[in-house]
Amino acid sequence: MRLLYTLAWWLALPLVLARLWLRGRQEPGYRQHWGERLGWYGRQANTAPVTIWLHAVSVGETRAAEPLIDALLAAWPASRIVLTHMTPTGRATGKTLFAKHGARLVQSYLPYDTGAMPARFIRHFAPRICILMETEVWPNLIHQCNRYKVPVVLANARLSQRSLGKAQRLGKLIANAARGITLVAAQTQDDAERVRVLGVQNVVVTGSIKFDVVVPAAALATGAALRAAIGVRPVLLCASTREGEEQLLLEALARASLPPDVLLLIVPRHPQRFDEVEKLVQTHGLSVQRRSGLAQDDAVAADTQVLLGDSMGEMFAYYAACDCAFVGGSLLPLGGQNLIEPAALGKPVLIGPHTFNFALVTEQAITAGGAARVADADALMAQASVLLQDPAQLASMGQKALAFAAQHRGATPRTIAAIQPLLP
Repeated sequence: MRLLYTLAWWLALPLVLARLWLRGRQEPGYRQHWGERLGWYGRQANTAPVTIWLHAVSVGETRAAEPLIDALLAAWPASRIVLTHMTPTGRATGKTLFAKHGARLVQSYLPYDTGAMPARFIRHFAPRICILMETEVWPNLIHQCNRYKVPVVLANARLSQRSLGKAQRLGKLIANAARGITLVAAQTQDDAERVRVLGVQNVVVTGSIKFDVVVPAAALATGAALRAAIGVRPVLLCASTREGEEQLLLEALARASLPPDVLLLIVPRHPQRFDEVEKLVQTHGLSVQRRSGLAQDDAVAADTQVLLGDSMGEMFAYYAACDCAFVGGSLLPLGGQNLIEPAALGKPVLIGPHTFNFALVTEQAITAGGAARVADADALMAQASVLLQDPAQLASMGQKALAFAAQHRGATPRTIAAIQPLLP
């Protein structure tokens, strides 16, 4: 099965590279560092006694990895981290977050899973351990790690029932890869049980590292400045929205009875969609400003109805600037996104019906009173209207969200304790 999988990779590689080039029209980062994706590297530099390889596929995983990366570098002072990604946005996020570590953190793209390419990566960087964040399972990568005696850890692991079904349909390919994983540090007991079904032997429950993320002071300052630019108007943030959701939100906004001066702050999850969403807002006859168009001392115009969050690395700032936050990817059957960040800032959270990627944490937040589930975009606007016109209820829900986030911290030290026997 793995040989067929490898052959499929080689046959598909021209199409993969063509798609990469086409995506580069909207995101130039996809046309950079192709050698890394193919497993070709320059001369080795900045070596350390211990190299820790950590893979965070994109923005969400990179931000979630911050507490773990900080803890790894503190626990192993002679180490360096090679941080790999699949997307330019993930790489850019990592560059911003981890500049503080200087030469102790090196970034690269993950090589394609052809077998030979991950093998070249391992020979070049000589990692002592491979840590994959959340859901990343690559059969050839794991096989090469086993071949070169590099322990493989799946950290902050989550596996929905739907994903388990997909994995099981791949049969021995995933089963063999799962048996090659040395340790899984799962977010929940349910995740752990589903991972064990795949055949992983060593599984521990550590909780979600995302609860341990510390909000940067700079992000709070940026959020305060953005809020000052907005003024006293109520702000409803729709964060990490996906294709199709903005249309639903804008249509519901036209039917809603929100406060007349409310500002809808929309932050699409994917930067290549910024222009598309701006045009969509304009076709609905709404006045729109872009975050990127605001100079340091500019104010958001009083007649602006929609502010488009078209900047990278400012999600915490957007959460800090809002009164109430809807977390996208949940109005349509896309699985939802992380609601821990707004909760950690004490913001009431609204979430749609589709949260299968974050099922347990969503239900826990709702039970704690810090989040509320809405059936559709109209229900979202109705619930937001109630909250934005009831300061006491808004504050109470925000306090419960903050308490919920604080209650679940501690996954990072538990993960470090689980990893320690695998590293010198």
